[in-house]
Amino acid sequence: MSSIDSSNSDVVAVTDETPAPAAMQRRVPRGPDSAGWFWGTGRRKTAIARVRVKPGNGEFMVKKKKMADFFAEERDRNSIMAVLEKTGTAGKVDVRASVIGGGFTGQTGAIVLGLGRALLDYDSSLEPILRENGFLTRDAREVERKKYGQAGARRRFQFSKR
Repeated sequence: MSSIDSSNSDVVAVTDETPAPAAMQRRVPRGPDSAGWFWGTGRRKTAIARVRVKPGNGEFMVKKKKMADFFAEERDRNSIMAVLEKTGTAGKVDVRASVIGGGFTGQTGAIVLGLGRALLDYDSSLEPILRENGFLTRDAREVERKKYGQAGARRRFQFSKR
């Protein structure tokens, strides 16, 4: 329902059907690209990961290396594989990930989010599992900036009384 007052040109139309903010709108699944890959993008700290998922035999490559060769820490490998194990897609899909920026922990978090988003496009019935395990939630924590007149973000220079 909208109402416009024609006598006053400064009045703007008011509607009851205001669009929801971008953060509250549901993602529309895009479907596979021309090669059959489902895409997902993940970010964590300063790392950005582009993850592709396709039905296959469970091969997982990160920057053209096997995941076990790319991630030396078992903790990182386990957190990435948790996405596939919880959704029951381990061994059923091939995954390719390219990741830039950040360190190993940030890259792991970015791949987890990107993999969750790609699996959501691959099979939308996995959404409740992905959501309840936090695989679709971005971790927004970033490094706090250094302030002028201080040694770091919170650390001050040493105080000298004399």
